[in-house]
Amino acid sequence: MSADALGFQLTEIDHVAIAVRDLDAAAAWYQQTLGATVAHRERIESDGVEEALLKVADSYVQLLTPIREDSPVAKFLERKGEGIHHVGYRVTDCAAALESMKAAGATMIDAVPRPGSRGTTVAFVHPKSGFGTLIELVQE
Repeated sequence: MSADALGFQLTEIDHVAIAVRDLDAAAAWYQQTLGATVAHRERIESDGVEEALLKVADSYVQLLTPIREDSPVAKFLERKGEGIHHVGYRVTDCAAALESMKAAGATMIDAVPRPGSRGTTVAFVHPKSGFGTLIELVQE
């Protein structure tokens, strides 16, 4: 199906999110071993996380650590340990992408788009609809 028929378009990978227990240590490791530096850092109270974004070309590696024990990332770390948490895909229109995915039968975590980090608009797709991968739709 074409992007026109879907009502939205994936434009690129926005980020790969990695859940970590120690954000400072993980950011330091990426800088020391890969030369990646933190381009943006933010606490996202609504998700109970703090992030450090490492710029890689036009995308990011997003390091996430929980700031509350009840956050989804805290629960992920408890169940699975550190590692890839989700993949964020840039879309031209987050609301259109969310509606199109719902119409196609995808299970959404977010019923409507919401504010994300660095001024983006986001919506999450449940892993059972993404072949075991949590997907974030990101509109800049």
